Amino acid sequence: MTLENIAIQSQITLQSHTLQALMKQSLEGMKFIHDSELIHRDIKCDNILLHCPPGSGRIYVKIADFGLTKKEEPQNHQKYIKGTLPYLSPEQFHENPIITQKVDIIMCQLKCIKRPRQVTDDQLWNLLSRLLEFDPNKRITAAEALQHPYFTSPEAVADISKEQQDLASIAKEAQLNGDETISEFDINPTYIVAESELRIITKKLRKLDLQQQQNPLLYELKKNETVGMLFEIFNTKTLPEDKTKRCCIAIIIGYLFKSAPLPTEFTQNSKCHFFISRMPGKPQIHIEQ
Repeated sequence: MTLENIAIQSQITLQSHTLQALMKQSLEGMKFIHDSELIHRDIKCDNILLHCPPGSGRIYVKIADFGLTKKEEPQNHQKYIKGTLPYLSPEQFHENPIITQKVDIIMCQLKCIKRPRQVTDDQLWNLLSRLLEFDPNKRITAAEALQHPYFTSPEAVADISKEQQDLASIAKEAQLNGDETISEFDINPTYIVAESELRIITKKLRKLDLQQQQNPLLYELKKNETVGMLFEIFNTKTLPEDKTKRCCIAIIIGYLFKSAPLPTEFTQNSKCHFFISRMPGKPQIHIEQ
């Protein structure tokens, strides 16, 4: 499995301590590459592998695909675009750009830097903003990112789960008993991603795959968050209590789901159910299994 399998699913939300650990492992990998005076040039979620050694109980991040990797040089001009186009850093689109290790820090497709409503943690948004800085001279390095308060603050330390602590204790005991394969990251709970977390995610991914097979339209609308946006508009308290406006939105919902079950977001909400159930050509009204 790669990080891409999780990243493309907007319905899957990682627990904060799991997200922190995945980010820290990824940044440590980039820091190791950069400390070796190399530039990967194709860092993206598809090249972040999630490996679970049998019996380890934990997930290790592994950076893959070093086909475009090269040594960093002071005047490293790039004559041709290298990397995966949607994930290139902004400076790589300049004429005859100088390529530094900062190109590896941007590993997501940039559309804008507007804060998404899903990002509620101020420290996380501050970190992401600095990682996604358009100016490479202002963009932080992997080493600097690892020292960000998102990872080092008392709140981050307090967020460590019991399972992370237990796995760290097991590794520490193994190290004391002479196991030389144990690294500093194995005994540091902030780097640990429990295997149980991946099992939960895998189960959710299988459910989404089944939904895609059963109802491709609903799957795509949920994947790109259309369902969530419609629900938010329909049920928002900021809109006036205008039945006409709400019925118009209900008609849109009815058109989209005329031959398919309504998502549970709508069927479990009394206001949505009231308007949709009274519109002409109403869609099927029952809760998804």
